[in-house]
Amino acid sequence: MISIDRPTADLGDVRVTNRAAVLRHVRRHAPCSRADVAAHTGLNKATVSSLVAELIEHGMLRETGLTENRVGRPATMLVLDGSRYAGLGLRVGADELVAVAAGPGGDPVLTWRRAFPAATAGPEETVKALAALVRRAVTRIGADRTVLGLTVAVPGLVDPDGDVPAAPALGWRGVPLAASVRRALRDRGFPVAVDTEANLAVLAERRHGPYAATTDLVHLTGGPAIGAGLISGGRLLRGGRGFAGDVGHLPLAADGPSCDCGRRGCLTALLGVDAVIRRLLPDAGPVTDHLPEIERIQALARAGDEPVRTGLTEIGRLLGQAASVLSGLLDPEVVVVGGHLAALAPWLLPAAHAELAARTPVPPGVRLEASTLGSAAGALGGATAALATVEAGRLPAG
Repeated sequence: MISIDRPTADLGDVRVTNRAAVLRHVRRHAPCSRADVAAHTGLNKATVSSLVAELIEHGMLRETGLTENRVGRPATMLVLDGSRYAGLGLRVGADELVAVAAGPGGDPVLTWRRAFPAATAGPEETVKALAALVRRAVTRIGADRTVLGLTVAVPGLVDPDGDVPAAPALGWRGVPLAASVRRALRDRGFPVAVDTEANLAVLAERRHGPYAATTDLVHLTGGPAIGAGLISGGRLLRGGRGFAGDVGHLPLAADGPSCDCGRRGCLTALLGVDAVIRRLLPDAGPVTDHLPEIERIQALARAGDEPVRTGLTEIGRLLGQAASVLSGLLDPEVVVVGGHLAALAPWLLPAAHAELAARTPVPPGVRLEASTLGSAAGALGGATAALATVEAGRLPAG
């Protein structure tokens, strides 16, 4: 039965939805023909031809040669273009800022890392540094591309308005970050958003890592705080307040080291980068830049240093326990570890895999893998998120 009282869909919205379907198919299956797009999206050929012409005109698709490996006339093949546009992502770490610009096709435009003590500089100075980095990036890419948006990745809690209620790794509480960055940029003409590093890192894994076809995925961040980005059924899990994935204070060992939250044996107190450095390099002293210390641990492990190797094995077992808890709660196909956990993965994962297998009631269980995206994962996810509007079928302005 059809109800004549139900309002009909706006034709503009239908076109936006269809445009998104075309872009999605080309992104996953390029190079492909217009006939391929029509056959796999269910849209008729005339609609596909019209949408493709529109997307080519706006620089979102381009034609690339002919293929004769088919029945009938040769077909002109389509690929993503996006060479006119870029999304910009920034990651705020305790000791660094990372900037990534990427095109709609995922092509990297720039990747920068700048040592910066955000944990001691405070929110105001960090916002100034972020704005300076954005202006520099826009100047670098602005001659060739239009920046469509900016997303900032933060290792903490982020609410739907882009405020940061708490980021213990940075010493922040109640920071209106999105609004502050917008004011500092003085209306650059593109939207500014803020999200958790974990959410954006798992988005980067899903789009640019080896897990593009994975519908149930967890990215466990490495850094001073541990967080989890959660993809379930192909969708990002945010929770009621946007705080899903805040696993850093999940208790793993009642007799473990004390945590900044006042409890003992939390995930961050066991696996956070500061905890790992203190355990493996007791002579390190206060650390303001984690990268050299992680490289020192790698060098000692390669040289066969027994205390470091033993410590890495013990940390790997704890990582396996954490993965087993996440597996039991979420049943993901893959748990990916990033940051320093990925950097130390050759020594962590053997023990982690053994611990995870021992705790998995029904084999085969979840896969535990190291990220291939490095410290730029959150920023790359930010650049990807900044392009979400055009990927959803909205044409870029201008």
